[in-house]
Amino acid sequence: MSKMSIADAAAYFGVSREAIHNRIRRGSLESVVEDGVKLVNVDKKSAPSRRVSPKKPLTNSDDKYYKLLEEQNASLQAKVEKLEGETRTLRDQKERMLIDERVKIENIYRDKDEQLKNILNSFQQQFMLSAPESSIEHLDVDIEEEVKEEDESGNIVSLKKYLKEKKVSAKKEQKIKNRFKKAAKKDERIIIIGKKYYLDLDKFDYRDLF
Repeated sequence: MSKMSIADAAAYFGVSREAIHNRIRRGSLESVVEDGVKLVNVDKKSAPSRRVSPKKPLTNSDDKYYKLLEEQNASLQAKVEKLEGETRTLRDQKERMLIDERVKIENIYRDKDEQLKNILNSFQQQFMLSAPESSIEHLDVDIEEEVKEEDESGNIVSLKKYLKEKKVSAKKEQKIKNRFKKAAKKDERIIIIGKKYYLDLDKFDYRDLF
């Protein structure tokens, strides 16, 4: 007989500590308390035999199973690489589209700005030529306020004056103005100065808006 702690006995028999306590309660194991520590009397002659079960050799079916797993893993890896490549391609295409759209928008605004600048310069030059020379030096011109309904050459005319000359009814006039308002931001034919719309009748055809 030898004395062991609960933990040592559990390890010796290959069971849990609770199982050792249950054996003590059932009386299949004897226990004593020494210096406040519960010890178990173990007969080493009755020690459990520990057998190590031999590993089963791999069979043909096991080999086929592992080979199938390897093939599936390789297939999944190839799909992952393909998806990653497609994702990179789509991301590059998206970035290219965004860059192209940005350039397009910048070009539109640059053309609009240049067009407006030329129109304002034209109005300013005509105003300066028609004004008395003595008053030019002291005149502070607000370009937008001094723009007339039509320039001298007749090329550019305001929408308001054009409709007035055509004697358009009030109901139809409102519909035409709504069309111009809707198309103004994206239609390069429409010239906007302040809150007024101007038409360049020599360069553009506006029949689709009337």
